[in-house]
Amino acid sequence: MCEHRRRFSDKIIDAIPGYLTVQDRDFKIVEANDHFREDFGDFKDRYCYQVYKHRPEKCEDCPVERTFRDGNRHQSEEVVTTLDGREVHVLVNTTPVRNDNGEVTEVLEMSTDITEQKRLQEQYRESRERYQQLFEEVPCFVSMQDKDLRIVEANRLFREAFGSHYGCKCFEVYKHRTEECYPCVVRKTFADGGTHVHEEVVTAKDGRRINVLVNTMPIRDAEGSIEQVIEVSTDITQIRQLQSKLASIGLLISSISHSLKGLLNSLDGGIYLVNTGLKKDDQARVSQGWEIAQRNIERIRSIVLDILYFAKDRQPEWEVVSATDLLDEVYGILLPKADKLEITFERKIDPKVGDIEADYKAMRSLLINLVENSFDACRVDKSQSGNRVSMKVDGFEDHIEVEIVDDGIGMDQETREKAFSLFFSSKGTEGTGLGLFVSNKIAIEHGGSIELESELHKGTRFLVKMPRGRPKDLPKDPIPPEIDPED
Repeated sequence: MCEHRRRFSDKIIDAIPGYLTVQDRDFKIVEANDHFREDFGDFKDRYCYQVYKHRPEKCEDCPVERTFRDGNRHQSEEVVTTLDGREVHVLVNTTPVRNDNGEVTEVLEMSTDITEQKRLQEQYRESRERYQQLFEEVPCFVSMQDKDLRIVEANRLFREAFGSHYGCKCFEVYKHRTEECYPCVVRKTFADGGTHVHEEVVTAKDGRRINVLVNTMPIRDAEGSIEQVIEVSTDITQIRQLQSKLASIGLLISSISHSLKGLLNSLDGGIYLVNTGLKKDDQARVSQGWEIAQRNIERIRSIVLDILYFAKDRQPEWEVVSATDLLDEVYGILLPKADKLEITFERKIDPKVGDIEADYKAMRSLLINLVENSFDACRVDKSQSGNRVSMKVDGFEDHIEVEIVDDGIGMDQETREKAFSLFFSSKGTEGTGLGLFVSNKIAIEHGGSIELESELHKGTRFLVKMPRGRPKDLPKDPIPPEIDPED
């Protein structure tokens, strides 16, 4: 019976799919199963490290040695080499074999072939590395967001542009706002599981405004539920700039065509007075007609130059500008319009404001655009009559500040964020969406800035900060065209 059980045990041992050996305290193999003998050959009087690793000395970290030392089971991963030179990854498990006195006399070592699993692990690792490299280097802003719109992962380009804001909500990072955007394409993807596309204007950490085309896609878990949404935002700023440039030329021509027609009619009137005055020898009539003709010719000339100014890139025409004279001229130009709209228009000038170095015509356009925006805000405000617009300039050591304040309709948050975007207008068909964009562009070209504060139904405040001297590093983009406010 004992012989039968021994033969049965031997058959079981030989049937084990792993490599099974018994080793003594010198690490000599005293017994092995068939699978071991098939792959490693004769083991008689040989040490395990000679057979397994083809090395002359014991392995530095030997699980068999550890089992002899503490009498416990141990586990490790190893790479062994078969007779035919194949490298086999094995998971090694050791178990002590004790005598009747409980002493560890031998160690049973079982090595399971995990080469296929290691190959799959390596493939998985390589796939993840390729995915990570693609994720990191794709030339778009990529982020993953959870159901609370919090950023859980972002690629290199995103981190460089917006910073590492893991755990922050996307609208805080992209738009520096405190409430969720509407519409939110990420929310839509979470709701319907579809892909969505939307164009946005976002703000980088250095203040740059970036036009992006946003695409969202769902990321599902094993059960098919949407776990996260991946948002891919492609920078289309250069495309939009090119489109804006081309569209702006057409828009500018369209917007001034009516003015040109009126000026030509007025010019005809002046010529008529000159001709009739000559026939009647009426010098006063001739002088009146010639003055009208000259004024309209100059205005037509200015408009044509503005078109050329916009169509061709140019740098500022720098000169020393009196801030007082500049504001006086702007006030004089716009006061008749304010009276017509029944708006109280006030100006306050610091007598010590002094001079700045700037492009006079561009600066005039900047201020006129801002004041006219305030006029429009008052015009559409039906909650009160007798609105007020004030324009104030203060001088400081290295810059001047022009403050334009109105008590008009004001702006909501979305309007404030998009106010300086090209062709964005809150006036419907009445607005071109060009004025505030032009003003902001001119300010940037001069090394200055425009700050906007506004609240719906409570009015708007523009603060223009301009350096006294010409900035050393000028932006490459040209100043937008001056739009004559009298047209």
